[in-house]
Amino acid sequence: MTSPALTLPKAELHLHIEGTLEPELAFELADRNGVRLPFSSVEELRSAYRFADLQSFLDLYYACMDVLRTREDFRDLAAAYLRRAAAEGVRHAELFFDAQAHTARGVAYADVVAGLRNALDDAARQGVTGGLILCFLRDAPLAEAEAVWAEASRRPEELLGVGLDSAEVGHRVGPFAHIFAEARGLGLHAVAHAGEEGGADYVWEALRELGAERIDHGIRSLEDPELVRHLAEERVPLTVCPFSNVRLRAVDTLADHPLPAMLAAGLHVTVNSDDPAYFGGYAGENLAAVAEQFGLGSAELARLARNSVTGSFAPEARRRELLADVDAWEASAR
Repeated sequence: MTSPALTLPKAELHLHIEGTLEPELAFELADRNGVRLPFSSVEELRSAYRFADLQSFLDLYYACMDVLRTREDFRDLAAAYLRRAAAEGVRHAELFFDAQAHTARGVAYADVVAGLRNALDDAARQGVTGGLILCFLRDAPLAEAEAVWAEASRRPEELLGVGLDSAEVGHRVGPFAHIFAEARGLGLHAVAHAGEEGGADYVWEALRELGAERIDHGIRSLEDPELVRHLAEERVPLTVCPFSNVRLRAVDTLADHPLPAMLAAGLHVTVNSDDPAYFGGYAGENLAAVAEQFGLGSAELARLARNSVTGSFAPEARRRELLADVDAWEASAR
């Protein structure tokens, strides 16, 4: 029986487009571009998708990324994700992309963005809206982020916002504050990964030093009651990724996930897939799993879907459309 979570209209707000690279597409692109992967088959690569921690995941993630070389590659990557996400109820998707990981390999920033935007334009004609969020790698040299930003800032209209990702612990956000201030000055939104590996102090930093409007992950916010009060009062969206948290050992099992406690605390939680090709499930599958694990009914699922819509950077008219779709879904599910 199909889970109702797979038909629930929703937005996805925490999705690294490079993390949607399924093994089959990785080998297809490797053949197209003459790249040799360090795996003999799709099956061998898929079996490598087992991680001890965030760093072991990142090592494989960046190795596989080498197959992405051309504008066409990025278009095909995003198109494949958008088709699969739409089949699981996603109606609006805000895609993170790691430009530094591509420009460092000689791929032009303009080609990355053009390919991704081509896929988004095609999806919009099929009813799935969205946009791009340029993420900076917090564990890479600041000069790399500044170089990418120098180019991106010439065409801010291509982006919804900027973000910060990669390894969290030991990599503070302060050095990136001037980039985020410039981005906000150009009318771009600001988000940041925090409170996944790092504690609540990393969340405070993202809010105070970067002006982050959304916190990506944020599961350790519960460690600080003052932070919880602030997040709840200000309705700061938290883009939680359950499968990712389990696979990267942020929590031991799905049953240990703090999602129910976060909802009970009145936090503006959304459910997302992060890097679904690597973590075993797309947005609908994450939502279906937490619904089963925690006994969430249609009202709770609809609440999570509404959170995803109101936490998005979609235009107000589009938000109203999506919220009406959620209302219709909930009425039919009663």
